[in-house]
Amino acid sequence: MSERGIYVSYETIRRWVDKFGLTYAKRIKRRSEKPSTLWHLDEVFVRIEGKLAYLWRAVDDEGTVLDVVVQTRRNRKAALRLITKLLKNQGVRPERIVTDKLKSYGAALREIGISDLQDVGGRKNNRAECSYVPIRRRERKAQKFRSVKAAQRLLSAHSQIYNLFNFRRHLISRSSLRQFRNIAQNEWDIVTALVCV
Repeated sequence: MSERGIYVSYETIRRWVDKFGLTYAKRIKRRSEKPSTLWHLDEVFVRIEGKLAYLWRAVDDEGTVLDVVVQTRRNRKAALRLITKLLKNQGVRPERIVTDKLKSYGAALREIGISDLQDVGGRKNNRAECSYVPIRRRERKAQKFRSVKAAQRLLSAHSQIYNLFNFRRHLISRSSLRQFRNIAQNEWDIVTALVCV
């Protein structure tokens, strides 16, 4: 908006995110490549309206966010919900699922019949453990989440947009980074132009 000389308030942007965020996220996901077959699952607590909730998150070995589920429980049923959602929406079957030592993952994977794919131990799950930094940053900017539903809506949209613009800057040259950013910006322009038509 500032490129066009238009200045808007944070509240206006928040309402636009509520209105268009999930639409953009779905379009980005549809146009993106399939994830790798090595998945990392983890959960972290968040406080919503003073109550404890759990943010269940799955990333692949490239750091691409596969899915985010906000739930009030941290049990087998909650883990099962995340895993079944992943299997349904990703379009690829995992070869290995790396988790921490939470027993809920093992119980959920046994129930589905893919417990042989689980890999537990040591620092194997650091990919998922360290992937919460952008979410914590988003939580601070939003001055905490207001409800489980609002957190789910915001984080689902944010994760796909984050995937589009996330580059491992320390692994690529400056000229490659510029090219990747241009590609991502062109993709963003295509995805957002569809809503305006």
